Parts: sequence; structure tokens; C-alpha cells
Amino acid sequence: MAKPFKLQLVETFATLMTAAFGMIAALAWNEAIKALVAKYFAADDSIVPLLVYAIVVTIIAVICIIIIARTIGKLKDSMTEEAAKQSK
Repeated sequence: MAKPFKLQLVETFATLMTAAFGMIAALAWNEAIKALVAKYFAADDSIVPLLVYAIVVTIIAVICIIIIARTIGKLKDSMTEEAAKQSK
């Protein structure tokens, strides 16, 4: 059974929003997190500040993506229920 156009549209926008949000968040937080890590770790070209930075950015991105995915899942469920009610 083919997905309704509205659902396909919403899924496509969710995918685009997730990608865009990831990119925007990475750019927006880039300098702030670098400065924070540099403040608490010695700036001696150590790998530790880079690892801390990568971990923080990854955690933020994963949390945001999970929130978006759950929201889309709830929307799909409600649209499926609505379609089932209309077909009765």
C-alpha cells in the first residue's frame, strides 16, 4: 500500500529538518564548545580537548534527532489511526 502524499511530504520535511538542524547546530555551537573546552583543558594540541568536543557535539545531535524522530512517529501513528477511522 502506497503512503499518502501528506505522510510522504511530512517524512521528507522531517528528514530535511533533521539534516538542516544538525548542520545549523554544529555551526552555531562550534566556537562556543571549542572555547569552553579550551578553557578547561590545556591548549597544548592534545587530543583530549578534541575528543571532549566531539563527544559533546555528538550527544547534542543525538538528543535532537531522537526528539524529532519521536515526534514524527507520533504523527504517523495519529495519521494511521485517522485513516483507519475514515475507512470504516
